[in-house]
Amino acid sequence: MAKMKAFVTGYSGQLGYDVVRELDKRGYESVGVSSKQLDICDRDAVLSMIKQIKPDVIFHCAGWTAVDAAEEPENSGKCMAVNAGGAENMAIAAREYGCKIIYISTDYVFNGLGTEPWKPDCKDYEPLSVYGRSKLEGELAVAGNTDKYFIVRIAWAFGINGKNFVKTMLNVGKTHSEVRVVNDQIGTPTYTGDLARLLCDMAETEKYGYYHATNEGGFISWYDFTKEIYKEAGLSTKVIPVSTEEYGISKAKRPFNSRLDKSKLIENGFVPLPDWRDALKRYLKELERSDQI
Repeated sequence: MAKMKAFVTGYSGQLGYDVVRELDKRGYESVGVSSKQLDICDRDAVLSMIKQIKPDVIFHCAGWTAVDAAEEPENSGKCMAVNAGGAENMAIAAREYGCKIIYISTDYVFNGLGTEPWKPDCKDYEPLSVYGRSKLEGELAVAGNTDKYFIVRIAWAFGINGKNFVKTMLNVGKTHSEVRVVNDQIGTPTYTGDLARLLCDMAETEKYGYYHATNEGGFISWYDFTKEIYKEAGLSTKVIPVSTEEYGISKAKRPFNSRLDKSKLIENGFVPLPDWRDALKRYLKELERSDQI
């Protein structure tokens, strides 16, 4: 049996970087590109590259993730072009050249209300932000243009490459004696090193559809997460819980309920991600080794 060949967008970001590392570990051939190497908004360029590389699977990890900046009038169109238009171009290329596509989405496609975990096949979309709308449009473009798709929603991602909440909190913790963190937005973190393993597992199957994937270990607030980060990093910074309202208004509305129901993973035979506390420990060790901590 021929080895799988993969094409990975967003290679300069957290997830794309880890996906390429995981593919390398498995001995698969992979081509990872950043936005400098491919403008995903340029359909002709996308089709040309996929035609040339002939991958078996596209891991579409690229995206506009600056949630607040997307609310600026001069940026909203760009965010939509990248997240919706780019995903559509990738899906059309996947259909055209017969490859699978894995599209990374977010809980921001929902309204973030209530306390019930969102199910992957729930269609009660009601995004609160430009970013959420752009990712939903991307989902619909992928599902509307090919049958061989995995749409995987994640939340609170952190990885070795690029910026994330954990790195920000570590930097703040080293320079501040106390930090205010919201306590009323609830979800579960996603370590991209663990997620990459699951996505590669998916790519080896034809169990297409919508999935939710975050680490296991229950639902927590950003406040809970920060306390654990400081505990594991040996920092004595005091963490003060505040409401979203007390914290101050962000340009983009944040979901209060980022709980994702991941039971479909087990139902379809996939191994869930480990406990987020375990993931955090491993991640902090990786940061130390890479001199980023």
